[in-house]
Amino acid sequence: MLKATTMPLPAAAFQPGVDDVAHAHHRPGPLRWLATILLALVALPIATFLVTNTRFEWPVVAKYLFAPSILRGLSMTLTLTVIGMVIGSVIGTVAALALLSDFKPCRWAAQAYLWVFRGTPLLIQLIFWYNLAYLVPNVSIGVPFVAPIAHWSTNEVITPFLAALLGLGLAEGAYMTEIVRAGLLSVDARQHDAAKAIGMTPVQSFFRIVLPQAMRFIIPPTGNQVISMAKATALVSVIAMKDLLLSVQLIYNRTFEVVPLLMVAVLWYLAVITLLYAAQSRLEHHYSRGHRRAPAQAAEAPAT
Repeated sequence: MLKATTMPLPAAAFQPGVDDVAHAHHRPGPLRWLATILLALVALPIATFLVTNTRFEWPVVAKYLFAPSILRGLSMTLTLTVIGMVIGSVIGTVAALALLSDFKPCRWAAQAYLWVFRGTPLLIQLIFWYNLAYLVPNVSIGVPFVAPIAHWSTNEVITPFLAALLGLGLAEGAYMTEIVRAGLLSVDARQHDAAKAIGMTPVQSFFRIVLPQAMRFIIPPTGNQVISMAKATALVSVIAMKDLLLSVQLIYNRTFEVVPLLMVAVLWYLAVITLLYAAQSRLEHHYSRGHRRAPAQAAEAPAT
């Protein structure tokens, strides 16, 4: 019979103040220095081009960067991003649960939803919702085959804002469905059994056991989706929504200062994306607690 043996570690490895090898850094070698020099040679001409090219017209950029119409457009872009992601997250969670259920009609409905909204370009969806009145002139509430209780003109109900929310929210929900489904499947099935064993209901098990563990896998792709949504809101300019891009277009159509105004939009998008990326990093840090490599603990040191 074989007996397991362990090699004793040097006592110096457990002494306070000795660095863990996991925290060691690579020494800068010749290839790293060469790569640094090459990157600097690429970055320097780009920076020089941005600063010295007078056609960027930076004074014009500074003039319009905080203009009231630009800030109103930025506010609309942020509003569409937040509401669109909330709608998409709710729809995505419900559709993911439907996909994972053992009730076939629910699974079929969720699969049909994914098929339609993932297979159609977002721009076409936005234009479709904006022109919904062509197919449905009136929107009504009531029982089928009975006179409606109330009805309205679709042109009055489907405003550009509502059409933008429908297009962005429904399209985002299709992508969030796959993200949430992957996160839920990452949780060990034995966690469900453990929750049942301690008397939790399915709802309590989902919100207290499954979802917190799944969030570690859901947060990173969701952060990417938020960033993509912030940029995708620029498409609503085709249905006359005064977002950041349309606000910029309205100004340069009047002044013909196209490049400086586009740079205004670029700078604001970069600022928004930077803040969203920072928020995503903090959320990932929060939900990955307990899964990061811990430093060497003094408790591991042999007793003296």
